[in-house]
This record gives sequence, C-alpha cells and structure tokens, in this order.
Amino acid sequence: MVKTVEPMTSGSIWKKMTYFALPLLIGNLFQQLYNTVDSLIVGNYLGSSALAAVSSSGSLIFMLIGFIGGISAGAGVIVARFFGAEDKENLHLSVHTMVAFGLVAGVFMTLAGILLSPQILIWMDTPTSVMAESVSYLQIYFSGSLGFIMYNIFVGILQAVGDSKHPLYYLVISSVINLILDIVFIGILHTGVGGAAFATVISQFASALLCMIQLLRTKETYRLTLKEIKFDKKILEQIIKIGLPAGIQNSIIAFANVIVQSNINSFGEMAMAGYGAYTKIEGFAFLPITSFTMAIATFVSQNIGAAQYERTKKGARFGILITVILAELIGVVVFLFAPQMIAAFDSTKEVIQFGIEKSRTAALFYFLLAFSHSISAVLRGAGKTMIPMMVMMIFWCVVRVTFLTITIPLTHSIQMVYWVYPLTWSLSSLAFLFYYKKAEWLRTF
Repeated sequence: MVKTVEPMTSGSIWKKMTYFALPLLIGNLFQQLYNTVDSLIVGNYLGSSALAAVSSSGSLIFMLIGFIGGISAGAGVIVARFFGAEDKENLHLSVHTMVAFGLVAGVFMTLAGILLSPQILIWMDTPTSVMAESVSYLQIYFSGSLGFIMYNIFVGILQAVGDSKHPLYYLVISSVINLILDIVFIGILHTGVGGAAFATVISQFASALLCMIQLLRTKETYRLTLKEIKFDKKILEQIIKIGLPAGIQNSIIAFANVIVQSNINSFGEMAMAGYGAYTKIEGFAFLPITSFTMAIATFVSQNIGAAQYERTKKGARFGILITVILAELIGVVVFLFAPQMIAAFDSTKEVIQFGIEKSRTAALFYFLLAFSHSISAVLRGAGKTMIPMMVMMIFWCVVRVTFLTITIPLTHSIQMVYWVYPLTWSLSSLAFLFYYKKAEWLRTF
C-alpha cells in the first residue's frame, strides 16, 4: 500500500514546510556532489580536451534544464491548487494534460536538439579543437530529452501534491546508475564523451520510469492512467500561462550569467579559476534557500486552492523570514571562511585572492537574493508568474548586462563584475517589496 500524501492545508505550518524542504535539500545536495564526481571521471579518464568538450555544452544544457524545470514547477502550481481544493476532476485533467504536454515537448526537443546541435555550438564560439566531441556529446544528450522532460513533469506533479520524498529516492537511484555507467562506459569500454552522454540518458529514463510507476500505482486522486493521457484545452492554456514565464525566467538568468562569465574570462585564467571556485561554493551554500522556496510555492498554491487565505499569509511570512535569516547566516559563514573554502579547490595564491574578493563582496548580501527568490516563490504559488519573470528579466538580465557593458571598458576592474550581483539583487528586492506592499490581491488573497 502506498502511503497517503498529506496536503499542506492543515497542521503545523513550519513543520509542513520544513519536512517538505528537507528531502529537496538532500536531493539537491546529492545532485551537486554527483555532478562534481561526474566531471572528475571525465577529466581523469579522458583528459582536459574531453572535459572541455563536455563543459562547452554546459551553459546550453543549463538553460534547457532551467527552462523545462521552470515550466514543470509553474505547471505544478495548477496541480497543487486543485489538490488543495480537493477538486478531483480538474486535478485528474491537469495531471494528464501535463503528461501529454511533456510527451510532445520531449519529442520536439529531441528532434530539434539533434538537428541544431552543430549550429548552436558554432554560435557559442566553441573551439574547433573540441567541436567534434562537443557535437557528439550534445546530440546524444538531446536524444534523451524525452526522459529528462518526463522526469521533470512527473517530479513537478509529485512535489505539487506535497511528496518530496519519492523524487529524492529516485534521484539517488538514477545518480548511482549514472555514476556506475560512467565508469563502465568511459573507464572500461573506452567510449569517450559519448559514453558519458549515454550514461546520463539512461539514468534520466530510469528516474522518469520510477516516477511514472509511482504515479501509476498510487491510490490518490492524482493517479496517472495511461489511456487517459490527453490534452484539456483549458488546463493546457493555464499550463502555458503559468509555466512558460517561469521557464523563460530561468533561461534568461542563465543567458545573463553566460555574459557575466565572458567578462570574467577577459581577466585571465587565475580570475576564471577563482570565480569558478566561488560559484561552486555558492551553489552548495544556496541549496537550503532553493529548497525552501520550492516549499513556499507548493504551500501557497495548495492553501489558496483550499481557500485557506489566512494560513496562506502566515505560511508566506514564515517562508520569507526563514529564507532571509538562513541566507544571511550562510553568508556570514562564507564571508568568514572564504580563504579556506577557496583553497580547497585551488591552492594557487592568486586564485585564492580572486575567490576571496568575490566571496566577501557578495556573501553578506545573500539575504537580498533570498528575499527575491522567496517573494518570487509566493507569486509563483499564487499563479502570478509574469511578475517574477519581468522583474528578473529587467534587473538580472538587462540591468546586469548593461552595467557590465558600460563599466568594464571604463574601469577595467573585475570589482565591477563582483558588485553587479549585489546591485541587481538589491534592485529586484526593492521591486518585489514595492509590489508586495502595493498589491491588494497579495494582502487579501
């Protein structure tokens, strides 16, 4: 018997949100650790050229992951709303429409990715020395688009109803499969970067299959029935309306970060190494915040669906407060121990200095980043995804890129790159605060 998933519409607010966020945190931490090990296997077995080929595809893949993940999370708001409202008919329609959408998107992404990979890599100025391996890796990776997209769709459904434990289990299993296959394909069979891509594709399909089995065998109202997978026009319109802005938002941020990285590259290898070490630290440091913001979105969506408006406001306040406090505590730790953390990645004195400067410029402003993300999660949970998209696009993309375009040629200082993040975090937080204070619907739901 599958254990019943309890909605977030009753019981202790802080317990519900914390218990939902913890499995997400563990899963995200496991994924970060796995990605690091995965890169080590490619680099150690195949050398720097192969690692460069895989890395050259990283920014594009990150944009894809952000886009699909954003759509899945945004569309999950619809599922959470109907689940909280105990609207069985529309919950059933939303689950099956999401799955139908994922299948169509997966086929389209597979064909487009395989056909367009060479041209995309040319646009990205991929060095000719690694072009062949990069094309091979990317085309094989895109051949598994269906598995990747369906995993995100299934996880979006499970998390929307408050089940964050099963996605964690399946993530651990698929990551172990990927790791084993990496060693077999690369270390034993000597298949090159193509083997690394095949390992990823197989593990993605495995995780998607496990999630699908969970949805097929559950006795809950969100159960999946294969023969009933089809589009419902009204639900599909809502998925596009809510999910698409979230996907675009993630992709825009990823694109802006590519521009920022190009500015870092202009300061040489030591700066690249120091900045890269810091980004790895920030990636780990912000996992608790990311996990809590996902909990906020699900909590808000379920409780609005259940017309629990006062509970929704209390949960939103708790979520915002805990993420801001937690982010600043983490920021203080990063600020104080930056030298030791950077040195763990690279002991070169110049690299450490670049990493420390970046860390101590940004770390004490983490509370602003957390505030922007938590307000964005509240809005996403309420179905208002256009507002976060516009704020992030204006401040985290347009302002960020414009600032660097103007200041770097004038100052030739890497400090401008360091300060652009706290600056844009501040501006987005002020914009969100203004909207949060002025929006009548947000105060009264």
